[in-house]
Amino acid sequence: MIRVGIGGWNYDPWRETFYPADLPKAKELEYASRQVTSIEINATFYRTQSAASFKKWAAATPDDFMFSVKAPRAAVQRKDLREAAQSIEWFFNSGVGELGAKLGPIFYQMAPYKKFDAAEMEAYFDLLPEKLGKLRLRHAIEVRHASFACDAFMAMARERNVAVATVESEKHPLIAAPTADFAYARLELTQADEPTGYPKPALKKWAKTARDWEKSGDVFLYFISGAKERNPAAARAMLQMLGA
Repeated sequence: MIRVGIGGWNYDPWRETFYPADLPKAKELEYASRQVTSIEINATFYRTQSAASFKKWAAATPDDFMFSVKAPRAAVQRKDLREAAQSIEWFFNSGVGELGAKLGPIFYQMAPYKKFDAAEMEAYFDLLPEKLGKLRLRHAIEVRHASFACDAFMAMARERNVAVATVESEKHPLIAAPTADFAYARLELTQADEPTGYPKPALKKWAKTARDWEKSGDVFLYFISGAKERNPAAARAMLQMLGA
């Protein structure tokens, strides 16, 4: 399945470009989750969320909806990633499992200055649990330093079934080779003067790529960052193009 979505659901400009004028703020997630098929939860990167919050978010969304969850900064942006064990354990014990069947990939965003070190990354991947209770966990990692664009890292990710995120950005290297039994992409070039965020030819290109990836497993595709006010429109245009 190809899931298409956005990052978060609380963004004030969306009150003008996405949400109905009379929609209560408390209903934003309920509305957004019926316009897209996945949402990347970003708030977890900045502070610990409660089990009650995860449970509430799961209850507000359709049965076939799925979240991805961004790992906290303390668990992923360290000088030495081998020191992240306690933060990773804390994160998984915080209540993320309350999402149940709606828990999609866990997303890890490396710091831009983090360079590839084979021993460090091997040890870090060892820290990522395969399961949370009875839930199978899927891990996706965004690397933002050019040193990661090497065969050694890609082989390591494939061996561990960790998806190396494809990120279309003006800042970081584009890696578009699936390394796991699912694919994860973040498209960050939405444009404010484009009603659907991305021009139609660009949407068609990514739709074809997503369909190619889908032959090997699930796909999670997020319009995020860029001209954020246009991201919901881009996600909906992509879903329409995919016939979803």
